[in-house]
Amino acid sequence: MVRFTTKDALKLWEEKNGRPVVEEKVVKLLMFQPFITKLDASLSTLTKCEHLGLSTNMIEKISNLQGLSSLRKLSLGRNYIKKIEGLDAVADTLEELWISYNQIERLNGVECCKKLKVLYASNNKIKAWEGANCLKDLPLLEDLVLVGNPLEEKHSADGNWREVCTRTFPQIKRLDGQIVIKNDDAV
Repeated sequence: MVRFTTKDALKLWEEKNGRPVVEEKVVKLLMFQPFITKLDASLSTLTKCEHLGLSTNMIEKISNLQGLSSLRKLSLGRNYIKKIEGLDAVADTLEELWISYNQIERLNGVECCKKLKVLYASNNKIKAWEGANCLKDLPLLEDLVLVGNPLEEKHSADGNWREVCTRTFPQIKRLDGQIVIKNDDAV
């Protein structure tokens, strides 16, 4: 397999767009051809980047996010990520993490992102509450998508997914794309 890193992708992005990527607030490296396989230290040059899109690639590991001091939204959906790690480098700024369609069994590692408001983690391999309980440590989390995980499928089959999930994570206002209506919100 050809190893294609973010350094290669950023160079191609600049050639295609005719301007320096380091000045951009939004950098999308989606479905890059060849697919990006590795996040390297070149990402540290993106100090002004607020939204980094790396979805639909072949990335296996979250790494080298140091220097992304303005990052608010990180999109890593449709990759080969098995574990959440390396987010401590952006923990002070990250508000949205999109990691659907990966191979993630546990969300541990996301709890360092205290400003996280949106977490899209659908269609992964989360089987048990132990793989999601760390979300209790995210006081600002309001939009959560976990549909398509074995945990959600089991509880949906039992007819209690929304009830159990909103009781477990009382801070969320939207679950799997639907507004959460709590009993104390009823008129």
